[in-house]
Amino acid sequence: QVQLVESGGGLVQTGGSLRLSCAASGRTFSSYARGWFRQAPGKEREFVAAISRSATRISYADSVKGRFSISRDNAKNTLYLQMNSLKPEDTAVYYCAASLDSYTSRGDGYDYWGQGTQVTVSS
Repeated sequence: QVQLVESGGGLVQTGGSLRLSCAASGRTFSSYARGWFRQAPGKEREFVAAISRSATRISYADSVKGRFSISRDNAKNTLYLQMNSLKPEDTAVYYCAASLDSYTSRGDGYDYWGQGTQVTVSS
C-alpha cells in the first residue's frame, strides 16, 4: 500500500502563505494521480486541487483558483500545495490523497489518504 504524510501546516495571518508537503512511500509514486482535500470543523471534506500522474492535467476548486498551486516531484515522491493570499475560510485540516485509477475531484476516487495537517488562518 501507499503511506502518505502531510507537513507544513500552521498558523498564518490573512494574506499570508504556506507550503504544504506530502511525502509518499510504499509504492511507485509516479503511478498515482494525486489530490488535496480539506475539512473544516462541522463541514464535509471538500476538494481543493488535483494533479495527474504526468502533471499534464491540473484542476482547482473555484474557491482556491488563482491563490493555490499544486505540484509534484515524482523523483522525491512528494506532492506540494503552495497556498498564497490565505483567507480565514481556508482554515481546515488538509489531506493529501493518491489515486491509482483516476484523475478526479471526487473523494471516493482516491485509494489512499494521509492523516492531515492543520492550517489556521487568523483575521
